[in-house]
Amino acid sequence: MQPTLYLSHGSPMLALQDHPARHFIAGLGATLERPDAIVVISAHWESDVPTVNAVDVNETIHDFYGFPPALYALNYPAPGSPDLAARVVDLLGDAGLRAGIDTRRGLDHGAWTPLLLMWPEHTIPVVQLSIQSRLGPGHHVQLGRALSELRKENVLVLASGSFTHNLRAISRHLGDGPSPEWVTAFADWMHEALMNGRTCDLVSYRRLAPYAVENHPTDEHLLPLFVALGAAGEGAKPTRIHQSTDLGILRMDAYRFD
Repeated sequence: MQPTLYLSHGSPMLALQDHPARHFIAGLGATLERPDAIVVISAHWESDVPTVNAVDVNETIHDFYGFPPALYALNYPAPGSPDLAARVVDLLGDAGLRAGIDTRRGLDHGAWTPLLLMWPEHTIPVVQLSIQSRLGPGHHVQLGRALSELRKENVLVLASGSFTHNLRAISRHLGDGPSPEWVTAFADWMHEALMNGRTCDLVSYRRLAPYAVENHPTDEHLLPLFVALGAAGEGAKPTRIHQSTDLGILRMDAYRFD
């Protein structure tokens, strides 16, 4: 049975830069049983209702500006899977969630960056599922739970976001020095809640976690975590499989749920 994963993808430059998180993700694929297909949930595709892309070959979306030309030269033309997209829609429908299909959209950088590092040969079929920020964490746990059957079908549910994500604060922090207390306090609270199975507290993190709004002025980069948590099923055990920081502000933590 496949685990579910939550990875912090950080800056688009993660695909090229020398950083501990890049090296970790680049080695992660080799530690997993090769999946037959992947459902990826990225912070960078939001829609009113859950939507799955159903294409024959995924376009590589360079959804960023002002980066070096080498980054725009990267492509990840993984095959799509209209059949898996239809399966996802059916599972969501069985759970009472109305869902749609997009027959043109490809993979944004939150999706293709970790996949490019994990399986650069781009031969595993991939479909992407959107998030709904306005509906909050509880909705995304429900979304994940609807997908839990896929684990038994050798389909990997891979969620991609950022454990902390306040880009405006980067300019107030000097380089890669020690993280400020408001970052570490939040990350420590989230980790402890995950390790102790406090799902209700996690769903209410914006009210309960220290410095929640400082770390996530908007929470789209944390919502994929709740999909991974839900898709792992009741009683799943989390493991923190990576911990690092980029620019002192962006926690690059990653979790596996079994």
